Amino acid sequence: MTAVAFLGTGTMGFPMVRNLRAAGFDVRAWNRTRNKAEPLTEHGAVVADSPAEAARGADFLITMLLDGDSTVNAGREAAEVLNPGGVWVQMGTIGIPATEQACAAAGEVPLVDAPVLGTKAPAENAQLVVLAAGPAQVRDRVQPLFDAVGSKTQWVGEDAAQAAGTRLKLVANNWVLTLTNAVAETIGLAEDLGVDPKDFLGAIEGTATDSAYAHLKGKAIIEDDFTPAFTLSGAAKDAGLIGQAASSDIRLDLSQAVRERFARALNAGHGDKDMAAVYFASRP
Repeated sequence: MTAVAFLGTGTMGFPMVRNLRAAGFDVRAWNRTRNKAEPLTEHGAVVADSPAEAARGADFLITMLLDGDSTVNAGREAAEVLNPGGVWVQMGTIGIPATEQACAAAGEVPLVDAPVLGTKAPAENAQLVVLAAGPAQVRDRVQPLFDAVGSKTQWVGEDAAQAAGTRLKLVANNWVLTLTNAVAETIGLAEDLGVDPKDFLGAIEGTATDSAYAHLKGKAIIEDDFTPAFTLSGAAKDAGLIGQAASSDIRLDLSQAVRERFARALNAGHGDKDMAAVYFASRP
């Protein structure tokens, strides 16, 4: 049985491990807070006490950690003890510099830059979209992993150090985060003008300006249900990575506004809620 070391069992990682187990992989999981990973034993995963323990003798290493520093540090420790021919698949959103650092930390171990599009529900339903860049010779080997957690894989390059997967993820995230803020602010405006926000969603439904995401996040705001599919703090982190990645040759006015709105909502204490809670940034 193919052995997979999986580092990071948070909102996204937990269901990904479960889906890998359902697909028949032998998964050893590690999380900085062990008790968050413990329930995975009910699905047949083994919970390890360290990245090295999870990875020793494994065929694949998957990292799904929140930030670049934890990814590079844990990944370096784990990569050193993989089976000969092992592959490191980096699936978290960590930005371009950290992806380059992870490639350096991997040493002789091939690394695939493969962040994913999707939040909690797509992760639970194995419907993530994988944006992958890595050596052609490992693609067939890693594809079964991607098929276990996602509905689509888009290969965008062969050199993970160029971070082509991460670059595409940042572009897609810019769209998603801007759209979330647009929905939140528009609902705030509707309320300010005495308009029922449901009427706004009804007005755009079925038109060229309609968006499933507008209804998803709009419903959460209207019903005051901010159960996190992706936390506001995580979204703010990703917004910062977009700002970090952009060169001085482009003005990203909307992206800057998005970062400022997330910062206001964070300062107001909404970081652990769903990112739709950026709605509260519209309030004085």
